[in-house]
Amino acid sequence: MMKFLFVLLMMTPLGFLNYFWLMQFAMVFVSFIFMLSFSLNYMYMYISYCFGVDLVSYLMILLSLWVCSLMVMASGKIYFTQFWSQMFIITLIILIVSLLLAFGSMNLFVFYIFFEVSLIPTLMLILGWGYQPERLQAGIYLLFYTMLASLPMMVTIFFYYMKYGTLEFFSLDGELNEVLLYMCMNLVFYVKMPLFFVHLWLPKAHVEAPVSGSMILAGIMLKLGGYGLMRMMVVFPMVGLKINWIFIGLSMIGGLIVSLICLRQSDIKSLIAYSSVAHMGLTVSGILTMSYWGMSGALMMMLAHGLCSSGLFCLANLNYERISTRSLYLNKGLINILPSLSLWWFLFVSSNMAAPPSLNLMGEIMLINSVLSYETLNMIVLMILSFMGAAYSLYFYAFSQHGKVYAGLMAFSMGGFREYLLLLLHWFPLNVLILKGELMCL
Repeated sequence: MMKFLFVLLMMTPLGFLNYFWLMQFAMVFVSFIFMLSFSLNYMYMYISYCFGVDLVSYLMILLSLWVCSLMVMASGKIYFTQFWSQMFIITLIILIVSLLLAFGSMNLFVFYIFFEVSLIPTLMLILGWGYQPERLQAGIYLLFYTMLASLPMMVTIFFYYMKYGTLEFFSLDGELNEVLLYMCMNLVFYVKMPLFFVHLWLPKAHVEAPVSGSMILAGIMLKLGGYGLMRMMVVFPMVGLKINWIFIGLSMIGGLIVSLICLRQSDIKSLIAYSSVAHMGLTVSGILTMSYWGMSGALMMMLAHGLCSSGLFCLANLNYERISTRSLYLNKGLINILPSLSLWWFLFVSSNMAAPPSLNLMGEIMLINSVLSYETLNMIVLMILSFMGAAYSLYFYAFSQHGKVYAGLMAFSMGGFREYLLLLLHWFPLNVLILKGELMCL
């Protein structure tokens, strides 16, 4: 684990020397090196100090490395305009190191520390490279939602250590059977996922963030919440059996309401952000059933959503860089002027509504199985959820690609090689990994 960390830290001079594309190549290279050390064993491996990886954290680290390398590729505009590009690279290195340490830690307190640390570079991305003045408000929302919910978690961690004398993940077998402790420990993960009712920071942060900020928020930050929940369900088996149904119901109904909100969105980024909330609602439900299918499905869904959402935000940004607006009323008839991008829109939107052969489909099938085996009445909500997912995805695609072209458009370029490669590197793993789906089942 430490050797990967040192390799990433050795990249820091690339930021100061402003080797923008070399940095991107180096991160893709590290992703492939990390991929070569894949293990089919579910035990912890590469243990060094308090760091090591099992299957869940391995896949999350791999996703982090991959999405972070694509973030550099997506942020070509920062490089071409030389808008603090060195600072951008250094922020990115801090972010990827903090994520690697958060997912790779085997100790609950170390996980908590790096969980919080990863917030700072994300905030810097939003405040430094965001588009509108409202980014300040969005950043404060992001910071305070997470900070407020995470302080009770810290106190609970100290309490657990005082009671059981260990915080190592593989020896978390002491059970805490108080509802208050359950809420204190897990609230921060519900905020991060985000669960409906504590999701308001997410659309705000997404809409104000630059493309790299949106990619890291959708691709990785939401997964920190899911990862934490998967780890913590071991500590609360009895409380979980008693009160998890409340949160499952909440995330299901929340998913429905958010799907309806999606149908009314006029802002492209906002629509993609709200669809993330709907997908994550299903993922939360899967984890909270505490079943084998639920956990496997949640892992699969988190991987799929990380790639799919990130790709959609890249597409939204390509449109934004050309048309200078995110409004669906002005982004119309794009199939006439950007037909090759239209194909990519179709591919990502179809993955977003869980069409085969995407990982989303496999994850959704597993999650639906787990939620149904938990309570058969969920069938009604799940049916509507699946239907609504297809409905807002199709509405989004048809509305943006067809219709009359906005007459006020000036000249702009077709997509460049970099942009198509960026989209391919999102789409290819999303639709080809299903062939080795058993690797992602725990």
